[in-house]
Amino acid sequence: MKIVVMEPLSVGDAYLKQCFSKITDLGHELICYDEKTTDKEEQKKRAKDADILVIANTPLSGEVIRACGKLRYLAVAFTGVDHVDLEACREKGIAVSNAAGYSTNGVTELVFGLVSSLYRYIPACDKAVRDGGTKAGLQGRELYGKTFGVVGTGAIGRRVAELALAYGCRVIAYNRSVKPELEQKGVSFMELSELMKESDIVSVHVPSNADTKKLISKEMIGLMKKTAVLINTARGPVVDNDALAEALTNGAIAGAGIDVFDMEPPIPSDYALLKAPNTVLTPHVAFATDEAMEIRARITADNVRHWLNDDQINVVL
Repeated sequence: MKIVVMEPLSVGDAYLKQCFSKITDLGHELICYDEKTTDKEEQKKRAKDADILVIANTPLSGEVIRACGKLRYLAVAFTGVDHVDLEACREKGIAVSNAAGYSTNGVTELVFGLVSSLYRYIPACDKAVRDGGTKAGLQGRELYGKTFGVVGTGAIGRRVAELALAYGCRVIAYNRSVKPELEQKGVSFMELSELMKESDIVSVHVPSNADTKKLISKEMIGLMKKTAVLINTARGPVVDNDALAEALTNGAIAGAGIDVFDMEPPIPSDYALLKAPNTVLTPHVAFATDEAMEIRARITADNVRHWLNDDQINVVL
């Protein structure tokens, strides 16, 4: 079968080929493109004869999917799949897997990097030193003893909760179902509105879908403490970002650390969060570590190998 990796997976060519070696040793063809494209005609050209298509987070439209006459399996080298037209995949009977779990450590670590940047004014401290300033006005806060709210306790949310406990935080969580293993560690589960009221830090870890769009709504943001900060390393549409920008501008909450937006970077200059005070913004990099990219490549190759053996894993469709 012809396997087309339609965009770079941020690992070396030799490493990627090594990951797929058990597959290519059986005679399957592997074609890898080293440049990302969102041009639909170019995507159609690349995927035209593919039996198996591999993408990361580049949008894949129904138009492109329907133009793929041979495509039977789509391996998404990403956790979220909201950038893929799954309805078109269902229509054509295309199986879909994702690469869940590859970025758990990377995302979790950035969460605490963003919290620390806000609590200890790290960007402002850096600027002060470079400008010949002092620590004046830069007295920060400690994580120890704070109430840390985790919205969504999947793999990443669970890890965030565990590290927050290690920092000495009181950890509370909202999830569709209670996780006994986290309760045993001291995490208290509650309704979202209660979590928003009680938390000093709110960290969002839910997927983007119809049920979670603007889950962190203007109303929910309005429940937060004036001293609270919001961290979003999940998906941009989960938060009402206009309402968040308004709350920050009005001083209704203390700060925000945001890695995901309503669109992929580059962010337009009129985007409200760019002008909001007390923010640390990163360009959707939470998942992007050397280690995570290698894990992702291995998971993706493993997904393809299992599907070829009629044993699909990490099933989306």
